[in-house]
Order: sequence, then C-alpha cells, then structure tokens
Amino acid sequence: MLDLNASKFLSKKELSEMAPSIFTMTPSTEVSEKYTHIPTEQVIDDMELLGWKPVDAKQVKARTKNTQGVQKHMIVFRNNEVVINGEDGDTVYPQILVTNSHDGKNAFQFTAGLFRMICENGLVIADKSFEDIKMRHMGYTFEDLQILIKDMVTRLPLTVECMNKMKLIELEEEQMFNLAKSFLDIRVEGTENTFDDQAVKDVLSVQRKADEGFGLWEVFNRTQENIIEGNFMYKTKSGKLRQARVIKNFKQDQNINKAMFSKALELVA
Repeated sequence: MLDLNASKFLSKKELSEMAPSIFTMTPSTEVSEKYTHIPTEQVIDDMELLGWKPVDAKQVKARTKNTQGVQKHMIVFRNNEVVINGEDGDTVYPQILVTNSHDGKNAFQFTAGLFRMICENGLVIADKSFEDIKMRHMGYTFEDLQILIKDMVTRLPLTVECMNKMKLIELEEEQMFNLAKSFLDIRVEGTENTFDDQAVKDVLSVQRKADEGFGLWEVFNRTQENIIEGNFMYKTKSGKLRQARVIKNFKQDQNINKAMFSKALELVA
C-alpha cells in the first residue's frame, strides 16, 4: 500500500519528462493580440506556496505541428496536510487537477478530485458543490489563486458528507447490476461498441476485500476502477470480442469519472 505521507512529490525535471508542454514559455503563434501568456510553471510555483505539490502530470497528443508543445496538459496536486479519514479506515486525500494549454483556447481549469489510499485510485468529483472553476490567463494573480484554492478546501466537508451518504446505502442486486451497466454505457458512448451481461459482471468483480459487498461506495469504487483499467470485454460492430484498454487520455478519464460519479450520486438523492 502506498504511504502518502512518505510519498515523493514530483520535481520540475520529472514533470518536464512526463508532460513537456507544461514548461513552454511562448504561446502558439495563432493566439490573438489580447491573449496573455501565463506559464503553467508559474501556477506550479504558486500552488506550492499554498501547500499543494504535484504528484502526477499528463499531456494530450499533439494533432499537428502547430500544437506541438502548446497542447493541453494536466497536473495533479496534493496536500498531505489535507486528508479525509473515514471511520472505517478508508483514507482519502483530496486532489486538485489543474488543466491548461498554451494555444489560446483554454483558461486554467481547476477540478476537484479524490485519491483513495486503499486502492491507490484517483476519482474525479462531479457535483454541484464541486463544479470546475476556470481562471482566465488575463489578469491572473496569486491572490486570486489563493482565494480559489481556499474556496475549494472550504467545500471539502461536503465531500465527506457525500462519501458518508454513499457508504450508508446498500444496493439491491438489480440496482447494482443496473448501475454497473450505466457505467459501461458511459464508457462506450460515442462508439459502435456494445457489451453483454458478462461485461457487467466483470466490472463488478472485486479486486480487494475492502470493496466487497453491496454498498454504493464499494460498488462505485470497484466498478469505476475496472472500467478505467479496461477490465472487461466488449463487442465490435462486427460482433468480435475485444479486450478493453486502460484509459490513458486524461480528458477522457476525467469525463468518464465525472459522469460515473454523477450517476452514482443519483442513488444518494
């Protein structure tokens, strides 16, 4: 099991190897005259001053030569002083996901996430209380970032409340099956791929003892992990069975995570 208190935060050298576009110092030549270039490196420095340090980074694949080096990238920040300790020993660390690009098409986007220690798995929160916050490059200040982060941290008790409510709900077998099916629908949406009942059973499979049972929190976590990791078979348009792949694109990962979290919360309501 990962000991987060002893975990190593990423250096800038490591970040540059994982996502070189983070450190691009000049924007795309296609940006408008009104565009103000704020290097992502500045946000990293400012986040560290607020106690949040990078633990992961990714970038999307550049589609053209013009987007190479200025493409969208994401950095995951964690503050080991901010932790949610569940009564059942399920420890969760809040995370802040910062997304940016240097092509003039994206503002800084701040998204709340959770890192579940027991399975070393990252979840992205999708709730009205934790909608994505965007900060335009124009007029960026450390003071504004400080207010934004303070606001996100202030709302963390709502995360605890939401998590605890999920832990109190026991699902019927049919509810559990339908929830997993709805998660698979989210995963294959926009494709011509389909899945059968065996795939539903596969994503409901238990990877660890802590996720056993019919509780909504346990069912959500094990299903989410199996779907992101591609632990199921799907059918192509021609009817051939294929093994699903792990989702590596961080934008797709975030979107699917948010949709699944939102779907699970419908059962809380």
